[in-house]
Amino acid sequence: MRAINIKPSRPLAVFLTVLPFVLVFIAYAIGSDIRLTANPSDKLLPAPSTIWDTAVRLTTEGDRRSGRILFWHDTWASLKRLALGIGISASLGLVIGLMIGLLPLARSFLAQFVAVLSMIPPLALLPILFIVFGLGELSKVVLIVIGTLPFIIRDLSQRTIEVPQELLVKAQTLGASSWVITLRVALPQVMPRLIQAVRLSLGPAWLFLIAAEAIAADLGLGYRIFLVRRYLAMDVILTYVIWITILAFLMDWTLRAMSRKLFPWAEEGL
Repeated sequence: MRAINIKPSRPLAVFLTVLPFVLVFIAYAIGSDIRLTANPSDKLLPAPSTIWDTAVRLTTEGDRRSGRILFWHDTWASLKRLALGIGISASLGLVIGLMIGLLPLARSFLAQFVAVLSMIPPLALLPILFIVFGLGELSKVVLIVIGTLPFIIRDLSQRTIEVPQELLVKAQTLGASSWVITLRVALPQVMPRLIQAVRLSLGPAWLFLIAAEAIAADLGLGYRIFLVRRYLAMDVILTYVIWITILAFLMDWTLRAMSRKLFPWAEEGL
């Protein structure tokens, strides 16, 4: 039997899914043990038990000055910025993507412009954003929008162009206006793709958020990571990195579950 035709059973699939995480944990534990045996004061690879203790302390103990549990305040600050940036990108991307995909005039006017914008490294614009919008929340949100919007527009416009022409012709034959065609024909076809585009944008969005918080912020997950790096507090850094990974996974899982619930027909081929 060819390898491409071998499908794992459910238990085997679960085992193969968990295995890489277990192997990474074992490799880290071994590396940490080797370094700590050679140098008990080594800070580069803290023991897993140390990371766990740090995580418990960060999530339960308040700050000595303010009394606030900074871990949760950092999380809330970062999630607000991320949600706002992704929300704006998704909304604008949907509207502009439909326009480019459905309207030839809009396609001629915007398609190449968006393509050129997508080639600009968003992080290169960060100093400009800080100068124009200041060091507050706005510049961080704008960076996320600039970094994710061109991709979402191009993805949705391409999906709109791929809508079968037969559907558009039939709708026009029945007397549907451009607005009705957009809402009743194109939009249902594009919505599943919007969720997938947002899922794919989460990784870059986190990158832009962490970069902006590292440079100019007084609260946030990225700010905290770069604040404690000067003390080589790897246990704190790793705790925050693991937490960011968990948050990103939960957001991706939620979006996929939403897509399966709302658009089961679009998930059949996945």
